[in-house]
Amino acid sequence: MFGLTEEQVSHFGMTFVLGAFMLYMLFIIGELAYKSRAGKTGTFVLFFVLSFGMVGFVAKFIIEKVWGI
Repeated sequence: MFGLTEEQVSHFGMTFVLGAFMLYMLFIIGELAYKSRAGKTGTFVLFFVLSFGMVGFVAKFIIEKVWGI
């Protein structure tokens, strides 16, 4: 596809496309907090709990870069 190998397409998708999707999910969490009038504490809890799954993905990416895997 467009002269790219499967590995290059997969790497692009796992870094940029998934990263953009994660930013979109943060926007959705912010909208949830705003529309539910959660306040400062409620907004923090929403972002902390709902964004906790993204921490694993970001940590995996950082570990791969640091260790050169």
